[in-house]
Amino acid sequence: MFVPSNLLPHWLDVLLSEKFYNACIIHEEAKKNEKNIYCLDCCMSLCPHCLNPHRPHRLLQIRRYVYHDVIRLDDAAKLIDCSSVQSYISNSAKVVFLKQRPQTRNCRGSGNICSTCDRSLQDPYLFCSLYCKIDYVLRSEGGLSKYLLECKFMSLPESGLDDGQMTPDSVLEPAGSTRTSSGSCGFGDVGCLALACTATTEIVRKKRSSMSAFRTACRPAFSPVSEISAGLMNRRKGTPHRAPLY
Repeated sequence: MFVPSNLLPHWLDVLLSEKFYNACIIHEEAKKNEKNIYCLDCCMSLCPHCLNPHRPHRLLQIRRYVYHDVIRLDDAAKLIDCSSVQSYISNSAKVVFLKQRPQTRNCRGSGNICSTCDRSLQDPYLFCSLYCKIDYVLRSEGGLSKYLLECKFMSLPESGLDDGQMTPDSVLEPAGSTRTSSGSCGFGDVGCLALACTATTEIVRKKRSSMSAFRTACRPAFSPVSEISAGLMNRRKGTPHRAPLY
């Protein structure tokens, strides 16, 4: 789906179309040169080495989970009305997906789904990403003006800029979901169509499965030691013979 750029403020149009985490051309030889910061005043993506001239500007850190851009809900809520957008918990902070995520197959379920892309959702949410809400509002109402908020100040986290990468070890689960004792998430009717709690769980499960198959395949059909032991155990005592007397 395509959101018409003439219906969006310039900063939002660029934010939704920008490709983050590409290497910075200006600092291509430097380490940690991924462009994971967005300057709302200049409407451009930055790497940490580009940051100094933009310190007085409104800055938004873009984070990433398995190749998809997410931003903190607290930051997003300063810019646009995020109600009805499903949030997730990662590293103890709520995040929302910035853009619509492609689906490899038709995942439309019988439960609650996204009003734009039919992705399965947890009740009572209506959208899986900010992009999906913006697209729906533009199609149904023709404008975003009453959903946009005035934000005069936005800075990077006080704890310092991190690389924003949420590795497969990061917990990413729908806000409000419950965790079972086995470590999996309870999503109600969303089931397997919802985002997995951790990629690590799946990796460990696959490793255990492959190791189990390997052990089964490599197990000998019989054990020579076992057969010998069984033969010794089943051998009956013969009639005792007394040594001859001389």
